Amino acid sequence: MRLVFAGTPEVAVPALDALLASERHEVVAVVTRPDAPAGRGRRLVASPVAERAEEAGIEVLKPNRPRDEDFLARLREIAPDCCPVVAYGALLPRVALDIPAHGWVNLHFSLLPAWRGAAPVQHSLLGGDEITGASTFLIEEGLDSGPVYGTITERIRHTDTSGDLLTRLAFAGAGLLAATMDGIEDGTLKAVPQPADGVSLAPKITVGDAGVDWSAPALRVDRVVRACTPAPGAWTVFRGERLKLIQVTPRPERTDLAPGELSVGKNNVQAGTGSHAVELLWVQAQGKKPMRAADWARGVRIGAGESLGS
Repeated sequence: MRLVFAGTPEVAVPALDALLASERHEVVAVVTRPDAPAGRGRRLVASPVAERAEEAGIEVLKPNRPRDEDFLARLREIAPDCCPVVAYGALLPRVALDIPAHGWVNLHFSLLPAWRGAAPVQHSLLGGDEITGASTFLIEEGLDSGPVYGTITERIRHTDTSGDLLTRLAFAGAGLLAATMDGIEDGTLKAVPQPADGVSLAPKITVGDAGVDWSAPALRVDRVVRACTPAPGAWTVFRGERLKLIQVTPRPERTDLAPGELSVGKNNVQAGTGSHAVELLWVQAQGKKPMRAADWARGVRIGAGESLGS
């Protein structure tokens, strides 16, 4: 099939690579979000998908909106058979969905109908799921509601951050997306409607959502930190300034600390929660680089009775 691939962030690149390597299909163009300001100089930078496509010598389309008429006209000229999608980042209007003969097929990082939305991996960690996965489905105008072509599963490890899990799913899902294209092309794969039961939503996690509530149980604190790493970054407040929490681990044996209360040992820092303590392993103070929590504690000289939280 002639494919137009739609995607934007780094997590979409493995799928693009898998399709570029396919002997059965040709990626004739890529659709991605417009260049965006990045870094201290806020200069415009192309998306990771755009950079990979340019390396491969493929036409790159960067519409401000997918309903822009010049973009739609070019897509009609290209006449793709199918448009595979991974984390493109914009809603596709019906007029665009109708152009490819086999529609737009999305790789979504959850086992649909669970965790429909922008942040499925983060919500899977927040929800304490033991198993997650990825699904390919035909895009409709509803939110991740289209019929499913295929799924893969992935066990969630107790130390996984959203970054860890998303990386594994990106590579495993790339194979699923390529296999889905094969099945659509040879007619052996049919999309199956999603069940009405088991629907859950995964809206974008905001910086406000990533603030740690120390009155919550240690298990919840750990999940928030892992789900929000690397983005948007879990945080708390210490001495009136924001402190980013990069890695913590529950310490069930320690139950004598009040929520947020700090305890500093020779080589460790622990904080109380609504249940038992968690040990702070890696933190990042404002304007500083990430560091081991024990080194941070020595630098700020934590006094008796000091706590984390507003």
